[in-house]
Amino acid sequence: MRLTQAQIDYFETFGLLKFPQLMVDRLDWIVGEFAKTFPGTNKHDGTKRTCVVPFIDQRMSVLLDDPRILAIGRSLLGDDFNYMGSDGNYYTGDTGWHRDGYHEKYRHLKIAFYLDRLDGGSGALRVIPGSHRLRDNYAGDLTARMRNPRASWEIEGADVPAVVLDVVPGDLLVFDHNTFHSSWNGSANRRMFTINLCQRYAEEDLQELRDYIGTAARFWIDRAYSETMMRTATPERLVHLEQVMANDGHLAALSAKARLEMAEPARG
Repeated sequence: MRLTQAQIDYFETFGLLKFPQLMVDRLDWIVGEFAKTFPGTNKHDGTKRTCVVPFIDQRMSVLLDDPRILAIGRSLLGDDFNYMGSDGNYYTGDTGWHRDGYHEKYRHLKIAFYLDRLDGGSGALRVIPGSHRLRDNYAGDLTARMRNPRASWEIEGADVPAVVLDVVPGDLLVFDHNTFHSSWNGSANRRMFTINLCQRYAEEDLQELRDYIGTAARFWIDRAYSETMMRTATPERLVHLEQVMANDGHLAALSAKARLEMAEPARG
């Protein structure tokens, strides 16, 4: 199973793809497992974002084995793509314009599962197509101007021209980490989780990969993946785990340091 060349070209050009109802056959199971992954202290009270990292590793590791997820990864990143973790969220309010990364050499992408019906008036994702293309003059100029839309163009963040990606549960959104995105007018209980993937790193760039893995210390985790994700891995899944597993040995020490410096794990 692969994406079509037209889908690949669309992603290359605009930095995003939408797959309507791609996972609707697993929706009931996904919604149930989502709720079970927020027990105890992770219960959401609506005052601020609640986040669990890693997320699918807890109860939904098999999503990484789903042919549809594999097709997205293989088609856009190569057969040996890396699984780079996941996060589960209850969102509250607005999320301003931002990128999830600034990756110039290796492609990182996010597969987003939204479990509520959303549109522009209720917190749907907004993206600026093409803003992932860092080597274009357009992308560089946009980076500077997006820091303060009011100063740049005398408009508020919610009025920046963008595509609003309406969703209903069962849809999948895929976007490049470099793509500018935001969310406005949302409720205090929006459910969403992501699967993050990237291209396999070359040997000479493994320190860059280790540095990226190290940023997860803010979530107070000692390994990039859960024991369940690693213990239940099939040979196929291991292809997408082994490079990160071989390069996350420094994460525990960084997390121990973060626990001394932070009042709680990061919420995003």
